[in-house]
Amino acid sequence: MKTKIIATIGPASSSDSILSEMIKAGMNLCRLNFSHGTHEDHKKVIDSVNKVNLTLVTPIAMLADLQGPKIRLGDIEDDFVPLSAGDRIIFTTKVCVGNKERVFISYPSFAADVRAGENILVDDGKMAFKVIKTNQNDEVLLESVNGGRLFPRKGVNLPDTLISLPSLTTKDLHDLDFIMKNEVQWIALSFVRSAVDIHILRHHIAAHPSLVKPRIVAKIEKPQAVKDIAAIVEASDAIMIARGDLGVEMPMQMVPMIQKRIIRQCQQAGKPVIVATQMMEAMIDNIRPTRAEVSDVANSVLDGADALMLSGETSVGKYPVETIATMHRIISQIEDYEDIYYKQPGQLPAYSERFISDAVLYNAVEMAHSTKAGAIVVVTHSGYSAFRLASYRPKAEIFVFSNSPQVLKTLNLVWGIRGFFDATIDDAEHLMQRINNHLLQNNFVQSGQYIINVLSTPAWKKGASNTVRLGIAGEE
Repeated sequence: MKTKIIATIGPASSSDSILSEMIKAGMNLCRLNFSHGTHEDHKKVIDSVNKVNLTLVTPIAMLADLQGPKIRLGDIEDDFVPLSAGDRIIFTTKVCVGNKERVFISYPSFAADVRAGENILVDDGKMAFKVIKTNQNDEVLLESVNGGRLFPRKGVNLPDTLISLPSLTTKDLHDLDFIMKNEVQWIALSFVRSAVDIHILRHHIAAHPSLVKPRIVAKIEKPQAVKDIAAIVEASDAIMIARGDLGVEMPMQMVPMIQKRIIRQCQQAGKPVIVATQMMEAMIDNIRPTRAEVSDVANSVLDGADALMLSGETSVGKYPVETIATMHRIISQIEDYEDIYYKQPGQLPAYSERFISDAVLYNAVEMAHSTKAGAIVVVTHSGYSAFRLASYRPKAEIFVFSNSPQVLKTLNLVWGIRGFFDATIDDAEHLMQRINNHLLQNNFVQSGQYIINVLSTPAWKKGASNTVRLGIAGEE
């Protein structure tokens, strides 16, 4: 299976036994959601994943998802406030227990940032409000658009407002320090608004004394991020299309086309892309997904996603293992469809600092297509060649050899990559023959298949793939 599965770990899935079963069912990466749980909870999961990786000899990666500047309501008397369309209520930044007259909102600059006429959405858009007026200090008068029950501690979305909150909160920085000390491969930044947010996080990562530097996933869930998507793709290492908040803050009918456009941009840039939110939500409580969810998973694979992410389905759902197994079956079925392969553009990549490597990798995939090669084999220290090869979506298997377990775990997010640890890759003599023999002896390739090796000549040199070789498995 080439499309990867990310599963959020929570109470339903954090034990060693369940994690093992989830890996066997097809999970490639564990998501740690820092909106919930303590550092002690997350440390137990990290230790469990590392333990299971050793037991099963797997490179399961970890994605730490920072909470970001999440805006929520405060506590409310009598469990909820009933509102009818046209009712008015004050959202205040002064801490209080809410009632039918006023409710606390956890956004200190709320009154200063909003303007009359803007829309305020609560509880994933279930309740909508219109700003009537603000005192520019601590109170905003709102009018209920649709009525309903206003529950405590629900999330608030401000689709029309230029939010002044920093991309990294005090909590995020505290969580980041914990993450950096525990060798997590990927960090997801929530509520990204521009490429500047990515640069700020990268600065904090670079400044941390930890030797292991995780890569950055930019979560696209704000209209401002969609507008700045080209710069965000360039600044980040991967993209997550977080369709939950995105579908609240933008007209939901726009989200499918935004998904397709972002995936296409990521492939062109050689950056992996994750599709997330409500992929198999019915399986939180049911043993089977809905037909619409099956189609959603299938279409995300057809669109070209590197990975699909499960949230409540595996963190708190009744059937975490079955959910992954079901998603695995859907993905495997769709990957039999020929049109998902060889999606590279019809010309060489533009000139860049890595132009020679880019040209070699591009032509390796062209050669694999024309010869119907069974495998493309690459050796990497950094993972760059693997990222670029995968973005072209070859039907040939992509086998990656590295002497870095961290790189191999990182690449477990990337479409089509199957990684192998090899401590001897810096020994250039007979390297290609050793690797090809390993694949042949372990039945990853079959004798007589065309096999393409991407390598550096005349000797191993980091970051300089400059040669592509076509051979026949078993005849080297």
